[in-house]
Amino acid sequence: MSADYFLGVPFNIASYALLTHMIAQVTGYYAKRLVITLGDAHIYKNHIDAIQEQMNRQPRKLPKLWINPDINDIDDFKFEDIEILQYHPHPAIKAPLSVGL
Repeated sequence: MSADYFLGVPFNIASYALLTHMIAQVTGYYAKRLVITLGDAHIYKNHIDAIQEQMNRQPRKLPKLWINPDINDIDDFKFEDIEILQYHPHPAIKAPLSVGL
């Protein structure tokens, strides 16, 4: 798997973590850990300043994930069945999409 470490990996982590929680719920399990293996993790040169800005930020308290406990079938989830609570993000950091730089 190719992984743009600044723009792509955070989205992948969030989406795979959500899917893991959804699958755990409908199968009667508890999602405890997400393990991702990256084969081609890379940082593009034109992302260096944005990455430095990210690294200089102080981490904030993690948000909470709420998933409607009444959902028992993976195909029954709707947008309204999922909420991110107590989420206080830093302002967005813009970086250009890069292809093979």
